[in-house]
Amino acid sequence: MDSFGIGHSVGQGRPVNMNLGSEHKTGSGQYSDTKDLGDNDASSTGVSSDRGSKKKRGKGTGSAKGGSLEKDDDNEESIPVKGKKAHRKNKDAGSSGDVKHGGKKASEKMKESTNIFPDELIEQKVLAVVPELEELGGSDDSNAPLKLLSSHLRPMLVDSWMKKRNTMLSGNAERRRRLLDNLQKQIDEAVLDMQLYEKALDVFEDDPATSGILHKHLLKSMGTPIVDKVLITLDKDRKLKNGMEVEDSEDEHVQLSTADRTSLVKDLPGALSLKAQALIEALEGKRFDSLMDALRDILEESGLTFKKLDKRLERTMLHSYRKDLTAQVSSESDPVSFLPKVVALLFLQAYNKALQAPGRAVGAVIALLKDKLPASTYKVLADYHSTTVKLLALQAAVTDDEEDCASDRMREKKEDLEERLMPELKSLVLGTAKE
Repeated sequence: MDSFGIGHSVGQGRPVNMNLGSEHKTGSGQYSDTKDLGDNDASSTGVSSDRGSKKKRGKGTGSAKGGSLEKDDDNEESIPVKGKKAHRKNKDAGSSGDVKHGGKKASEKMKESTNIFPDELIEQKVLAVVPELEELGGSDDSNAPLKLLSSHLRPMLVDSWMKKRNTMLSGNAERRRRLLDNLQKQIDEAVLDMQLYEKALDVFEDDPATSGILHKHLLKSMGTPIVDKVLITLDKDRKLKNGMEVEDSEDEHVQLSTADRTSLVKDLPGALSLKAQALIEALEGKRFDSLMDALRDILEESGLTFKKLDKRLERTMLHSYRKDLTAQVSSESDPVSFLPKVVALLFLQAYNKALQAPGRAVGAVIALLKDKLPASTYKVLADYHSTTVKLLALQAAVTDDEEDCASDRMREKKEDLEERLMPELKSLVLGTAKE
C-alpha cells in the first residue's frame, strides 16, 4: 500500500533532489574556483613562455628550471578538468539512481499485479465461462490459448483494480478527516470535564481510602468511555488509511473488554501502539492522573490536541455546573437519588470544586463537610444519610414472605425521607445556594 501513497513517494523523491541540488552547487563552486585559477595560470603561463624564449635565446642552462615550471602549470591546468569530471560523474550518478529507482518501482508494480491476479486465478475464472479452452493446448504450453488469454487479461484487470483502489483511497481520505474531526470534538468536551472533576481529588489526598475509591470511580465512569472511543476511532483510521472497508456505524455506547482493547492496540503502528498500550494500563490502574497523562500522550502522537482547562474556562464551567446541579436538587423527587446530588452541591459550595462520587464514598464526603457546614445543616444531612443507608439495606433484604415486616419498615423510612428530611434539607441547601 505504501507504494501507492502520494505523500510517501514524494517524500522518497525529495531527498534525492536535494542531494543533487547540493552536489550541483558544490560542483559549480569548484568549477568557478578552478576556472579562476585557470585564468591566472594562463597569464602566468604567458609570462613564463616569454621568459622561456628569452632564456632559449640567452642561456640554455635554464631549461630544466623552465621545465619544472611548465610541469607545475600543467598540473594547475588539469584542476578544472578534474572538477568538470567530478561534477559530471555526480550528475550521472544521480541520473542512474533515478533510473534504478524507477526500475525498482516498475518491478514492484509488476510483482504486486502478479500477486493480485495470479495466472491460476485468471485461468480458473476464464474456464468457468469457457470450459472448452482447457482442451486446447497443454497445461505447460506458454502459447496455449488459455495462457495467452490470461496474459492478455491481466493488464486490463490490474488497471481496473488500480483505478478502483485509487478512487476508494481518495474517498477514504475524506472519511478519515471527518472521523478524526468528530473524535477531536468529543475529546475537547470530555477532557475538560475530566480535568474539572480531577481537581476535587486533591481534597482527599489525606484520606487514602476515600481517595482510592474516587480515583477508581472516575477511571470507570469517565475514563472508560473516552479510552474506548479513542481506540475504536484510531483502529478505523488505520483501516481507512490502508484501503480497508469500514462500516459507518456509531460506537457511542460500545464498551470494550480488556481483550478487545488489547486486540485493537496490536494492530496500531509503531509508537502509536506503545502509547495505546500505556493508555490501557493507566485505565486499569489506580490513579486518574496517570490516565490523563497517557491520554495526552496518545492524542499528541495521533496529531490530536489535548485541550487544557485554564482558570477562566474553569470558572465558566463551575458556574454552569452549579446552576445545573441546583436545578437538579430542586426538582429531584426520589429520596435515594437526591442524596448524592445534594452532597455534590454542598461540596461545591464548600470547596468550589466539582465532585463525582459513588454511593460508598458519600459517608466520607459528608464527614469531610462537617467543619464546613452550619451545625443544623450538617445534622439534617447526617440524619438523611443514615436513614437512606437503612432504607437501602431493607430493600436489599426484602423477601416475598407476607409475614416479613421489612416492607413496613422500608415504607416508614421512605416516608420519613420524603415528607420530613428531604423538604428540610432542600430548604437549607437551596437557601445557601441562592445566597
